[in-house]
Amino acid sequence: MRLNSFKNKNLEELATLLAISPQNRPLKKFIEMGGLPSKKSEAYRYFNIESLLDGEYESLDYTPKVVNEGEEIVIENGVITTAPQGVRVYYEPCEQIDDDHFDPLYYLSHALYPRTIKIEVDGDRELKIVHRFTKSYAIINYRIVLFNQANRHSTIYESFEGELVQNSFIMYGYDMHIAPDSSFRVVKLQTLQNQNYSMLASHKINVEKNGSCIFKSFDLGGDHALQLIKVELDEYAHIDAQHLLYLNNDSKRGTVSQIIHKGQHSTSNQEAKNILDGASRGIFDALIKVEHSAKYTKAIQNSKAILLHDKAYMVSKPQLEIYIDELEASHGSTTGQLDPQQLFYLQSRGISAIEARKMLVIAFANTMIETIRDSRHQELIRNEFDKVFYSKED
Repeated sequence: MRLNSFKNKNLEELATLLAISPQNRPLKKFIEMGGLPSKKSEAYRYFNIESLLDGEYESLDYTPKVVNEGEEIVIENGVITTAPQGVRVYYEPCEQIDDDHFDPLYYLSHALYPRTIKIEVDGDRELKIVHRFTKSYAIINYRIVLFNQANRHSTIYESFEGELVQNSFIMYGYDMHIAPDSSFRVVKLQTLQNQNYSMLASHKINVEKNGSCIFKSFDLGGDHALQLIKVELDEYAHIDAQHLLYLNNDSKRGTVSQIIHKGQHSTSNQEAKNILDGASRGIFDALIKVEHSAKYTKAIQNSKAILLHDKAYMVSKPQLEIYIDELEASHGSTTGQLDPQQLFYLQSRGISAIEARKMLVIAFANTMIETIRDSRHQELIRNEFDKVFYSKED
């Protein structure tokens, strides 16, 4: 499959090509948005999307398999293989999608995957989701719908395994529905390196009245990946979004997001910390929109970047779009380098140059890593950071 073959096709032509109905709702939305994105598309202007769409990929069969019992939810090449006892994980037709997402590939991903993986999180629960990829030169596409229960508090730790594949293209994403008076915490850790795979992760998060969502992403290494997140906040709803990037080589990775305040007294806090080495490009293209109905909103947005190499480049574009006066809002962005005086001080105490750099870099990142409640997961992130830091190509 070559996704660029979808270019310039009308609804009927594309439906015939994909062997689906022209009445398919996601496909119709995809066509309405102009079809495939390009470097001129707002969400992808800083990301080399065209090279991914032009690749030749094997199409996979997503036939459901017998789900084995295990401690983690394992999704292998878009198919559930393992789930813990007592967790409802099943397939269902695509029904609940956002009618106004900013990403056309959100709709294409839904159209290409005939079923969604639905995960219902009951009670106060901690779950691990492992995304495992074993197919090289393949397009692996799937969608996940997450529901939790009202007045409950849940955590999901998300990780990715794909070290043995080469040049695959992953398109996946969540449609998260955060129930009233509940909290839902998602911690994502992803290390990419050596052209194993590229990824587009297109998410939609609904936070209902008095609900709270904490979304933390830790993206390390190289290659090309972009997460596109749309959040809608009801009355007294809250989101805390934190993104840590540590990139090397010639990678392009980052976050494009829209946080939309719809209900009164809703609050958001979005923070990005970016550490860029080699010829990497970091992306933080984030909009906070406060609608007329969202009086007394509080919205904070901030991006900080450290450049470790003269070829490194940071795209930082925090934005506010506000339609009311009764609110508190701020945003900001800073980009700089490591303090040479601090480096000199550490080296004067017998610390090597590379270790001095690492100490300052990890100190910059630690304020975000230490917000993870589970100390074991903190250590896992630091270990992954070490692995990437010392394996980078100079």
